[in-house]
Amino acid sequence: MNFPLFIARRYLLAKKSHNVINVISAISAAGMAIGTAALVLILSVYNGFDSIVKENLGNLDPDLLMVSPDGASKFIPDSTLIDELYSDPRVENVLCTLEDNVLLSYSGMQGIVRAKGVEDGFETSSKLGSHITDGSLQLHKGNVPQAVVGSGVAAKMGIRPRFLEPMVLYYPDREGNVSVANPMASARSEKVFPSGIMSVSSDTDAELVIVPLHVLRSLLGSRGEEASGVEIYLADSSPRAVRSFMRDYAARCTLLDRYHQHPTLFKMMRYEKAAVFLILLFVVLIVALNIYGSLSMLIIEKEEDIATLRAMGASDSLVRRIFVLEGWLISLLGLLIGLAVGILLAALQQHYGLVKMPGGFLVSAYPVVLKFTDVLLTAAGVALTGLVIALLSARVRQQ
Repeated sequence: MNFPLFIARRYLLAKKSHNVINVISAISAAGMAIGTAALVLILSVYNGFDSIVKENLGNLDPDLLMVSPDGASKFIPDSTLIDELYSDPRVENVLCTLEDNVLLSYSGMQGIVRAKGVEDGFETSSKLGSHITDGSLQLHKGNVPQAVVGSGVAAKMGIRPRFLEPMVLYYPDREGNVSVANPMASARSEKVFPSGIMSVSSDTDAELVIVPLHVLRSLLGSRGEEASGVEIYLADSSPRAVRSFMRDYAARCTLLDRYHQHPTLFKMMRYEKAAVFLILLFVVLIVALNIYGSLSMLIIEKEEDIATLRAMGASDSLVRRIFVLEGWLISLLGLLIGLAVGILLAALQQHYGLVKMPGGFLVSAYPVVLKFTDVLLTAAGVALTGLVIALLSARVRQQ
């Protein structure tokens, strides 16, 4: 039998002669429980928002993106490698893309947008169709080129798929002379008709316009088969399959998975989650200071017991372990209650959406994704915090 743990458990459950010690201990356990439940819930909500962002970007971005090995914004892909990718049984489709900033003019409105030119077959390979809010995902109507416009661009410039007025894209003519009197006459231009409005994310919606690749190449005056990237769609898009594919082609080209296509965004989401975790853990630390007070008062109350234990041969370290375990048991009691409550509330929100999102968003209720790693991290953080406070409390009394 662990003697210090036995005594500490008896002290935890026994009624103290001074009721204020019971009250402070109960407040400490309740505070730890509330802090633990808050950690589980808020981390789960962050996971929910992260999953929505990743899902939306995954519907727009390919499984893998081949880019220039030297970091250039445009390059000419190796045709032999492209043919090899087409013949790889793991690949569903390979599409060259070209991106650049252009001037968009529509119904007297003008603005800079990011135009993305895509090859035929983009409509069937991409999952963007689920994000079309008006019109359809269609880049050709017969021989007439069409475009899909971000909802932010459409709202700013009054673009609607049902309107017959075309959008005009302008780009400086790299080989022509610039006219000071009429700069627009020195720019290349292409007309496209809006076929659909898409809503993916605020950043994407505010700047992106998708057009046929041949239209953008003509507008930019691109040389030959110039591209900004080559999109690769895999039959199996699981992380393990993507990593295996990247290893097989690592020596021949530079491939980016979805994380490396948006490194800044994903790093920011990780840093935000880590910052929230540390802030809430600091709140738990402040709450745990109540344990310091209750444990100090308990040591004063149990001075006669301490004297008896020492008379029986107990060392100072054994006595100290008793009160350290007593303080830690208060933390662990609050931890267990908080984990149970937090997991229960997160599960209810995840399955039933009890708390609704205000305003018009993609989801009606706060998204929640409960992860075992977050529960484990929360338990470790709260338990360690309680142990540190218990050690400090007992040490102060022994001095």
